Amino acid sequence: MAVPEHLQQHLTAGRVLAAAYGYRDRFAPSPTGVLHLGNLQTALLSWLAARQAGGGWMLRIDDLDTPRNRAGAIEAIQRDLIWLGLHWDGPPVLQSERRGTYHSWLSWLRRSGRLFACRCSRRELAGQPIYPGVCRQARHSWGMQQQRLPSWRLRVADDDPHGSGDVVLRRADGFIAYQLATVIDDISFGITDVVRGADLREALPAQHSLFAALGEDPPRFRHGPLLRDARGRKLSKREASAGLEPLRAAGMDAPAVIGCLASGLQLVPPDARLSATELLDDLTHKDITALIS
Repeated sequence: MAVPEHLQQHLTAGRVLAAAYGYRDRFAPSPTGVLHLGNLQTALLSWLAARQAGGGWMLRIDDLDTPRNRAGAIEAIQRDLIWLGLHWDGPPVLQSERRGTYHSWLSWLRRSGRLFACRCSRRELAGQPIYPGVCRQARHSWGMQQQRLPSWRLRVADDDPHGSGDVVLRRADGFIAYQLATVIDDISFGITDVVRGADLREALPAQHSLFAALGEDPPRFRHGPLLRDARGRKLSKREASAGLEPLRAAGMDAPAVIGCLASGLQLVPPDARLSATELLDDLTHKDITALIS
């Protein structure tokens, strides 16, 4: 079943943007709280890679999971990035404002026979890293049954090289799944490269399977190193999660924070002080992508 014209427009727009920029990345935090130091290190690395390539850097807010969103978090994310000098191109994109787009793609995938309704509970699937295909051949209702909606899964071939299993595209609570929204956005906004945290490496198989199902090439995905202090020691989650406020309260300004993050990436010596732009200039002869894989 061919992609309808109104969805083809998304594909065309993405290709135009990708061609115009050559290199286009996105930083996509969820507004569940302040940006922690791990987020900020990833943002810095992503920004540096995009600017070193002469490309674009987009800010996308992944705010679809509304029960987890915190009031004021979107504004705080933008303030922190601006304070650090990590400026993005164009207006921020809020996924909550693109629900119609995601539902249009979801509807087309369902009409084309690529989806099936799955009524497996999390408890039933516990301990199974790949969905075992329990509901793939069943004829479950798409609507409410025993006060529960089904999840909607993409039917992925058994010989799919990515090993993702059948990917959830709409959750049982009715929310659009992260995998669908992020893939559609990467296509629509011409994302060619994604530098993100190592914790998202496990999302690769599902995203690759969905790109393949849509007949689109995925971006080049690379994953930054774990957050470490200036001595190379891994920071604990508690140390990393507080964000910028404790650093500001301790008297650190933006150049000091950039220096701290950059020294954690072993780009500069400990106690360095420099702006994001100065750091970029200092790295003229050092390939940022060598730090990520």
